[in-house]
Amino acid sequence: MDQPSTRDAEFVRALYARYGRSVLGRVLRLVNGDYQRAEDIVQETFLRAWQHRDSLDADRAGPWLHTVAHNLVVSAYRRAQARPPEAQLPEDGLPDGSEAELDRMLERWQLADAMRELRPEHREALIEVYYLRRTVAETAAHLGVPPGTIKSRCYYGLRALRNVLEEKGVASP
Repeated sequence: MDQPSTRDAEFVRALYARYGRSVLGRVLRLVNGDYQRAEDIVQETFLRAWQHRDSLDADRAGPWLHTVAHNLVVSAYRRAQARPPEAQLPEDGLPDGSEAELDRMLERWQLADAMRELRPEHREALIEVYYLRRTVAETAAHLGVPPGTIKSRCYYGLRALRNVLEEKGVASP
């Protein structure tokens, strides 16, 4: 007789073999081809399937899996939109033209230069949370540190970044 964990693993493997490609394809379309995000969402989808394995029928799980994946994409989008304005990167809302483009390029260069002066762990946390738009929990899991550490690194990293930009005369105190 199989142990429950072996049966559970086989159930999820069978689900993934049957529905994995279609769920991944749908999620890829929903996240505009961002393969890493799509893989994360598919992994979370099949984790949810494993958590609901007692109530799922493998022959009729396809629509359920697609619905869960879709809901995870929508939830991630809503989380990103719910960030406070100071936590978001500035929008490229400047008028078209070479002068505006030159200004944007200069700002990006100055920010990249200032980021290089930060401590590596602060720079890494800021990139994960603000540029890659990962949540604190996702970043913590990705870097293998507690969520509180990520929050602390972001806080002190932003303070240090502001100080560096002020020293360079880019930002005012």
